Amino acid sequence: MPARIYQRPKNAMQSGRARTGEWVLDFVPAEAKKPDPLMGWAGSGDTQQQVQLKFPDCDAAVAYAEKYGIEAHVVPTPPRRLKIQAYADNFR
Repeated sequence: MPARIYQRPKNAMQSGRARTGEWVLDFVPAEAKKPDPLMGWAGSGDTQQQVQLKFPDCDAAVAYAEKYGIEAHVVPTPPRRLKIQAYADNFR
């Protein structure tokens, strides 16, 4: 059961950076989702998709994956780019 380890990105709809420092271990879906014949909701029999483990740093997540024999790959965090501009630039 392969997994990926990544750092949670900042929510684009809010200015805060809460919970962006934690690392998440997600399992890759083993089967595709299919619509339920009665209700039409998307679902599958893969229960590993529901598991999401959170860690304080990348090393702890990698150590957990190695301890339990989970083949995991780390998705590097892209660097933050700040767009510095002044309020006065709106009037030029």
